[in-house]
Amino acid sequence: MNDITIIIISGISGSGKSTALKTLEDLGFFCVDNLPILLLPKFIELCTGSAHAISRVGLVMDVREKTFLAEYQPTVRSLRDAGYRLELIFLDCSDDAIVKRFSETRRQHPLGEGTSVLEGLARERSMLSQIKADADRVLDTSNLNVHQLRTVFEDIFRGLSRRTMRINFLSFGYKYGLPIDVDLVMDVRFLPNPYFVDALKELSGCDQRVAAYVLQWPETREFVERFTGLLSMLIPLYEREGKAYLTIAIGCTGGRHRSVTLAECLKESFSRTRSGVAVMHRDISR
Repeated sequence: MNDITIIIISGISGSGKSTALKTLEDLGFFCVDNLPILLLPKFIELCTGSAHAISRVGLVMDVREKTFLAEYQPTVRSLRDAGYRLELIFLDCSDDAIVKRFSETRRQHPLGEGTSVLEGLARERSMLSQIKADADRVLDTSNLNVHQLRTVFEDIFRGLSRRTMRINFLSFGYKYGLPIDVDLVMDVRFLPNPYFVDALKELSGCDQRVAAYVLQWPETREFVERFTGLLSMLIPLYEREGKAYLTIAIGCTGGRHRSVTLAECLKESFSRTRSGVAVMHRDISR
C-alpha cells in the first residue's frame, strides 16, 4: 500500500466543492481544482517521488473537465491496483437549494448556457449518475450553510487523513425525508414521544428534561443496550474492510426529540472507548 491519501471530490455544481477543497487545503492537503483525469497518475507519481514527498492530496474533478466522465473508472482502477488509497466523495444537493445558491451568487450553471439553471442541472445529474454510483460516500449538502459544510468536511477529512474510521451519529426527522448520505438507518418512532408533553414540546432532545423523559422507559433502555451491542460488533468489521467513515442515522417523526437524545446517548457511549466519534442533528431547528 502506497503511503498517500488521495481524496477526489466531485458532484453537482453549487453543492459545496469549493468549500470542501478549501477545507482540505487548510487541513494540510495539497489541493488542485479541475486537474485533467488523464494527468492524475503522473501527478501522483510526482507527489510520491519528490524530495519532499506529499502524503495527502485533495482534488476536485467534475464535468468541467471534458475527459473526466470517460476516463475516471479506468484511471482510478489502475491507481487502486497499484496500491494507492483513494476516496471519492460525491456532493449532492436538492434542485431547490442549487437554484437558490446560483440566484444568490448570480452565477450561471456551467451546463446551463442559454437555458435555465434547472435544465443545466438536469443534464449534469444525468452525466454524473455513474460517478455518484461509484462514490465511496455521497454527502447531501441541501440543508447546510457554508459554516456547517466546513464543519462536516473537517470531520470527514480528519478521519480520512488519520486512517482511522470516523463514526458519525446523525439525527433526523422522517417528515423531512430520509438522509441520503448515511450507511445505517434506525427508526425510533416506536418510543414515547415528548412532543405530546406540554412542558417538553418546545425543547429539544439535547435538553436534560427531554433526555430524562426519553431514557426513562424500559423499552428505550433495552433498545440502547441492544443497538449498542450490534454496533459494537459491526464497527470492527467495517474497519477491517478499510472503511474510512460510518454514518449512523437515528430517525423520529420530527427529528427534534427522541432521535436527538438517542444520537447524543450513542455518541457519548462510543466516545468512551474510541476517538473520532461525532454527532450532528439535521432537523433539530425545524
